Amino acid sequence: MGVSSPVVHGYPHLVTVRAAITALHRRLTYDGLHGYATSVLPADVAFADQDDPHLGTQRVARALVQHLRLPDARMIVGFREMRHAANVELTAGPEYFIELNDRFRSHRRDIGAALAHEITHVLLHRLDLTFPGTRDNEILTDTATTYLGAGWLLLDAFREDGVSSQKLGYLTPEEFGYVLAKRAALFGEDPSPWFTSPQAYPAYRAGAALARRDGQRPPLSAAGWAGRRRYAKDRRQALEQGGGRAGPGSPYSFESGPQGPRVCFACPTCHQRIRVPVSGRVRARCGLCRTVLECDT
Repeated sequence: MGVSSPVVHGYPHLVTVRAAITALHRRLTYDGLHGYATSVLPADVAFADQDDPHLGTQRVARALVQHLRLPDARMIVGFREMRHAANVELTAGPEYFIELNDRFRSHRRDIGAALAHEITHVLLHRLDLTFPGTRDNEILTDTATTYLGAGWLLLDAFREDGVSSQKLGYLTPEEFGYVLAKRAALFGEDPSPWFTSPQAYPAYRAGAALARRDGQRPPLSAAGWAGRRRYAKDRRQALEQGGGRAGPGSPYSFESGPQGPRVCFACPTCHQRIRVPVSGRVRARCGLCRTVLECDT
């Protein structure tokens, strides 16, 4: 895992983040994913100044292994000088070797964040869930860490002031906030009371605003007036032309079939593509995450 400086903001990895959320739903299934409904708690990963760095790190690693449901995985953690924040050696197990940047000896509050990312690498390795390329695979790991209840630590490790900045992981702070908000909507859990970084909550709030907008786009009934008006125009043109995309950046497309025209759009929860008839008010159920969607097609 790398450390980013200066900190990039915004949503440059959003397409890959959404693909990662879909991949987690598919690989873990509905029941498996709901085994992660409770986040790792601050008390379980707290690191006091008087704690022995090696014993404390092993304790936090065990807590994260338990949270991520890796009961037979043993983490052996050490410190050394290195360019990256941390690294894990992925083998067949059951022992995995994690190296932390030597600076964590004196910056112990962020050890849990670094370990959460590396131990999630182990989980994804065991699940045989991977994306092609280092960049996308690291984005998958950050997204999985966050979506499975340990990534609030990564957002809390983000700090920025006029003279210095720190961020762990590949996602931007706002992207971490976006994934946290997706998780909060799925499980009804608010992570904001756990933040200690002054910059974490604004990033979470920004990401949450974008996550809410996912559920307010046509053909969902919660779409606003402007979106509904554009959708009606795009639908009329698509029906006249026999289907097709509605335009650059549009969240939906139309297609024709033997049973009539259908609109295709992403589930706002898991981002799997859904197809429903163009027939007015429709209630759809996502076959992957089981979310019930109120649509006006």
